[in-house]
Formats: sequence, C-alpha cells, structure tokens
Amino acid sequence: MSTIDLIEAAAERLKGNVRETPLLTSPFLDEIAGRRVFVKPECLQHTGSFKFRGAWSAISALGAEERQRGVIAYSSGNHAQGVALAAAKHGVTSVIVMPSDAPQLKIDNTKALGGEVVLYDRAKESREEIGEALAAERGLTLIRPYDEPQVIAGQGTTGLEIARQAEELGVTAADVLICCGGGGLTSGIALALEKHAPGMRARPCEPEGFDDVKRSLAAGQIQNNNAASGNICDAILTPQPGDITFPILRRLCGPGLSVTEEEALRAVAQAFLRLKIVLEPGGAVALASALFRKNDIEGDDVIVVASGGNTDPEVFARALEFLT
Repeated sequence: MSTIDLIEAAAERLKGNVRETPLLTSPFLDEIAGRRVFVKPECLQHTGSFKFRGAWSAISALGAEERQRGVIAYSSGNHAQGVALAAAKHGVTSVIVMPSDAPQLKIDNTKALGGEVVLYDRAKESREEIGEALAAERGLTLIRPYDEPQVIAGQGTTGLEIARQAEELGVTAADVLICCGGGGLTSGIALALEKHAPGMRARPCEPEGFDDVKRSLAAGQIQNNNAASGNICDAILTPQPGDITFPILRRLCGPGLSVTEEEALRAVAQAFLRLKIVLEPGGAVALASALFRKNDIEGDDVIVVASGGNTDPEVFARALEFLT
C-alpha cells in the first residue's frame, strides 16, 4: 500500500529529475471564483503532465533484472508519455497500450519519446487484458497508471510541494482541487497533505457523466461509469476508482466535484488568458470547479492542480472561442 514513507522516498529519487512547479495566481481568477485561487501548473512538468512523477518513481524503484526486461503501461496518453520518457532516461524499453481514439498528439509524442505503441478499441477491448497478456508474453513489468503504489508515491510528491509552497505563502487551510481519473494523483496528494498540511482537504474533480469517484465517495463503495469514452476530458476517463486508491480517497478526501465539458473548455481559455498556460480539458476540470462550483467550496483560499496540457490544437482553438 502507498504510504507517506513511500512518497517521501520517491521525492528523494525524483530530486533533479522532475520540475518543481510553482503556485500561480491571478486577480481575475480570484474575482470569478470569489476567493483566492492558487494554481499549480503540472502542465509545465516533463511530458506536459504530472504523470512523469509517477513514471519516474516506479521505474527508478525497479531492480536491474526488471529494467533489463523492459516495462509496459496502458494509458490514454499522459501516463504513456511519462513512462516512455522515464524509461528512455533509464535505458529501459517500453511498450504502451493506447486507445485508438486518443489525441493524435499524445500518440505521436509517445512514439517520439521511445515507446512502442500498441493501439486498441477502448469501446470493445480491455486495455488491462491486453497489457497483462503482453507483459506475460514478453516478460515485461506492468506499470499501472494509478493503482500502483510507486506510481501513487510519485504523484504524491506534488502534494509535498503544495504543502511547502502554501506554508511559505501563509496558506494553512484550503480545499485542494485535483483532476481525478482513477485517483492516483488525488490519493497521493491526500496522503502528503495528511502529514504536512493537515488543514487542507483534497477534493477530486471530474467531468459530468464520468464522475465515478464523486459517486463512489457519496455511496461509500466503488461505482462504475456507464461509458468508457465520449467526453472531451479524455485524460481522466476511467471505468472506476482503483482498488488501492479508493480506500485512501474515502478516508481523506472531501466530496467530489464535477463540471460540464463547456466549463472545462472555459477553464482552458481562462488559464491561457490569465495565467499564460496551456491546459487540456481533462487537466482543467479542477480549475473549472474552482471557477464554476464556488458555492460547493469552503474557505477564503483554494488550491487547484492543473494536471496536464497535452491538447490537440483544434481542441485548444475550440476552447479559445469562449473568449470571443
């Protein structure tokens, strides 16, 4: 199981290998949200998302024999790129199982970073079954995108940074809004905050219609999504919370939040206009929650994790239309 000890150990291995992203502010965003908003732009992380943290943590923890055999991962794109780059930097071969409808940018980047891409139809095939079969066939180590202790540990280093940076700014109490798919980032941050910033509360944010974590927290048990695709927030579309992540989420997180596709796109536009950063819709749902679900948030301050920025140009252009 993932613990704060694993997170702090991962932080040591990540030193000098990941970017410490800042907390950004804008009075214009504060005005929309009705409180101070601090945005942590993990879109500026290597490969354009927080996923590089977990990938580096997992691969750096492997033994020499496992590295020699290579690794495999399944992902809609951000975990894919993180694993491909982290593997390449460790001299490890990587195979990445990706849905055929993933943004072309993410597929192309994963290949360019050294990953062997295997495409599948996410509406008809199971990435888990494909990944496990290929792992067994080729002797590869499977690095799951969120239900993996060392991956969660790497993502949790984001929470260590938030706790330290917020303290430096005099912020000791806040809801920390996190874009959430299977819960790796959210559970890792929640564990870090539990020890280092107990006045803060992690809250998962999801697109409406794919809010399995929100519904699972409300029900007290894991709930599924009815569909596997069909939302612009592709980066955080997962069938259900993870078996490892959900107990952590249930113990430590506040209620989940969900936003519409249009609100996610509006948040992408505001992030560009006010912070000069590029987000993908799935990486903007936490900011959208801060801006458009302000009555569901407590306190004078809110911290937002902008989790990724790997968007296709046409999607970004669509978001910018909301500025006209």
